[in-house]
Amino acid sequence: MTSMTGYAYEEKTTDAAVVSVEIKSVNSRFLDLSVNLPSYLNPIESYFRGKISDKVARGKVDVYIRIKETHSEAAVEVDTELAKSYMKAYNKTIKAVGLPVVSPDAVFTALINQEGILNSNHDYDVEKYKAMIDPVFDAAFERFLQDKEREGANMKKDLLEKLGVLEGCAAFFKEWQPKMEGYFKEQITAKFNELLGENADQNRIMTETAAMLVKYTINEEIVRLCSHIGAMKTELNDNPVPGKRLDFICQEMNREINTIGSKNQFAEVGAMVINAKDALENIREQSKNVE
Repeated sequence: MTSMTGYAYEEKTTDAAVVSVEIKSVNSRFLDLSVNLPSYLNPIESYFRGKISDKVARGKVDVYIRIKETHSEAAVEVDTELAKSYMKAYNKTIKAVGLPVVSPDAVFTALINQEGILNSNHDYDVEKYKAMIDPVFDAAFERFLQDKEREGANMKKDLLEKLGVLEGCAAFFKEWQPKMEGYFKEQITAKFNELLGENADQNRIMTETAAMLVKYTINEEIVRLCSHIGAMKTELNDNPVPGKRLDFICQEMNREINTIGSKNQFAEVGAMVINAKDALENIREQSKNVE
């Protein structure tokens, strides 16, 4: 089991460039993946997206791939015709407004700063950059997965502890179920005896008791709650990505606990219902972080 949150950063310096990869993720219902890299490397974006989606099922994952070249192979070209046009316009403007003669250095600085005068051409070898990024990405991704697994192990331990509390509540409900049935029978018998004395019809008492049990018994809810607890244990132990299933099981558990609470006639059971709801709420909140 892994967490949806994780972080990793890796950087490597070579003779040609400094390559860095940063990966971070937060909770999300589905996989929301964003890969940010220089625009000239867009052709290999799908390659890195595939690496992540193969091993990450849920979460908002942001990947930042940065390259700072220490040795550029870009060729710089000068548009001499455009430079002449700028110079001609510059001289014409000087004469028109009567400005004093400006130093050649100032003119040159102003000229090369004009758009289109200097143009750099870089022949981007995408496969070369891919080979440069790949080992750095793999190292960062491995650390990212380890971070998610470490957090996931802590979450699993906490979930199992909270599930143990809920299991104890279910055992308490099961123990009290026959006590509740006995209490209903005593209540009905006492009422009949109060009204009819020794002439009370035992068959009528049994019929009324059965009707009361149909209305207030919690046996079915206990059985279903125990079944859901077992299902959640299976998900936690056997399913590598149980997040969505945990959320569904929590909804089912909540329904059974609420029904037990609505049928309850005892203060002791009511207190345990509160404990069960508290444990379930902790499970529900923690499960939102599970992938």
